[in-house]
This record gives sequence, C-alpha cells and structure tokens, in this order.
Amino acid sequence: MTYDRLVCANCAAPVSEGRCPVCRANRERLQQGNLFAGLNPTTLIALLAVLIAAVALLAHQTA
Repeated sequence: MTYDRLVCANCAAPVSEGRCPVCRANRERLQQGNLFAGLNPTTLIALLAVLIAAVALLAHQTA
C-alpha cells in the first residue's frame, strides 16, 4: 500500500499532503521504512514486467 492513499485520523486529510504534524511524521516514517515507498503502483508493475521478461529471456537462452 502506498502512503498517498492513507487518510490522517488527526486532520482527515491525505497523509501525502502533510497538513498536520502527525501527517508529516507518518509520511517521513513511511518513506524511510520502505525502499519502494516513493514509487507508484504503475512503476512497480512496469519493473515487475521487466524482471519477468529478463527471467524469460535467460530461461530461453539456457534451454
């Protein structure tokens, strides 16, 4: 799950906007805790597709 879809219980705004101190603190915590936190789902799917294509290419070359 990406943090841009989370809603703050303190100010009822999206956490990604960082309107209150709680939002800003949680946004920083989520960005630090995950290597892929800054990527959107479309980018992650594209990276996965490239990885699958590379594995398929390697499997085809060794066979």
